[in-house]
Amino acid sequence: MNIFNYLTPKSETFYLEYNCTIRQALEKFDNHKFTIVPLLDKQGRYVTTLSCGDLLRYIKNDLDFDVSKAEHTTVDTIEKYRPYKYLTISANLSEVYLLSLEQNFVPIVDDRMMYIGIIKRKDIIKYIFSKYNVLDD
Repeated sequence: MNIFNYLTPKSETFYLEYNCTIRQALEKFDNHKFTIVPLLDKQGRYVTTLSCGDLLRYIKNDLDFDVSKAEHTTVDTIEKYRPYKYLTISANLSEVYLLSLEQNFVPIVDDRMMYIGIIKRKDIIKYIFSKYNVLDD
């Protein structure tokens, strides 16, 4: 079983550049309604993830809710509470399954660390349900 069959490609995912500003990140989170996203460097390599909680803790603790600071502060300066682990495209389904128990999605990178997409937890659950006919009982 190839995990590539369950990959949502980069072009269909939401991500941020690692050096975007807090204001840009907040606007994207608001527009797309996601709660955690991959952060990529300028070359497109996977760096880590950023969550709404990471942003809110930083704003509360370090910006004193000052919007003008958010326009000039980049997200790479924010401490990540629980960054998502990634896997390479050569990972097997067991590795994806185990990591999806801890994360809503698994970022997938190639051997150069270039971000190529995600595998969503819901797609793993759908696969397991269909393979083992879980709903037929």
